[in-house]
Amino acid sequence: MTHAQAAARALLASALSVSALLTTAACSVGGQGGAGRVVPPSVSVPASSLAPPSSAVPAAEQPSASPADAGLSEEQVRAALITETDLGQPWVPTRGVATWRDGLLKASTENADCRRLLDVLYTEELFGTPTGPQAVVTLDDAYNGAQLRYQVAAYRPADVDRTLKWLGGLPEKCGEFKATTKRDGVQEVEVDALRLSETGDARQALRVSMTGETPDGEPTHLTLDVAMVRIGEDTITLTNGGFGEVLSELTQVVAEFGADRLTEIRKQGRAQA
Repeated sequence: MTHAQAAARALLASALSVSALLTTAACSVGGQGGAGRVVPPSVSVPASSLAPPSSAVPAAEQPSASPADAGLSEEQVRAALITETDLGQPWVPTRGVATWRDGLLKASTENADCRRLLDVLYTEELFGTPTGPQAVVTLDDAYNGAQLRYQVAAYRPADVDRTLKWLGGLPEKCGEFKATTKRDGVQEVEVDALRLSETGDARQALRVSMTGETPDGEPTHLTLDVAMVRIGEDTITLTNGGFGEVLSELTQVVAEFGADRLTEIRKQGRAQA
């Protein structure tokens, strides 16, 4: 079994106690005022992960929504993040931007939809400006150099759903195309659908693969999963990528577990309001 498979199975193996843990996490926050296979529907995490993680610093913050809007506070949005405590070893807080981001994602192509896909993967801005609080955490796999970015933010549901619909059509529109990078020449790009479980109000996921070689003739192969789940006015955006093995199961289970956590925190937020 490879390292990546072991990490994914470790998450999948503890599938019985997540509901109780997530409810406890949500109550704790409220009390402070504040095309892979689908994996099993729940995953448990260590009890130590239930407190808002100190490493989860918001990328940008905006004023909290009013109780009448049923929006989450900044504290609740931070508590909804998935962190290295949840994933365990070898995931650690990021040591910087992945080298493949500028090398491969900063690319162009003739087709407008495919070019837009590359642009949003590079900028990590799929839905425009958030309408409320947002928080983001970036983690590195210290074993194989993969990088995982996880964001929770408030957007207008209509804007999110419009983007999700566009993303859903990309495997047909941009199934295979060539992209020209500034640093690593021409890349062969493949875009495939990645299934998520029926969680949240709307969801979409893709697997993007880029294959080519460096100017020195060294072969490159980047795999990047992107998954989004909308729950009311809050949206989870997850990217998981690297030059090594990137397991779709890990992307799926993190998205599903994150949606469960966010759902419980939203329920507690409404109860407090």
